[in-house]
Amino acid sequence: MQADLEIDAIGLLCPLPVLKARKRLMGLKTGQILCLLADDPAAVVDVPHFCREAGHELLSADEDGAARRYLIRKG
Repeated sequence: MQADLEIDAIGLLCPLPVLKARKRLMGLKTGQILCLLADDPAAVVDVPHFCREAGHELLSADEDGAARRYLIRKG
């Protein structure tokens, strides 16, 4: 699946990966996809929670080396 925008949040700790995702999602149109790369262990919980609360769809959360790659469709 092709992302419309990618954010590299590797090395950032909670809550910065989610805050960066939220800011970038505001600039996307409904249905567009954001790819978030993060290695913060808390992101495993924070990203799905953020998506549910903000009305976005978490399409996938896959390992990408030492990080995780989250694909989020803007709701």
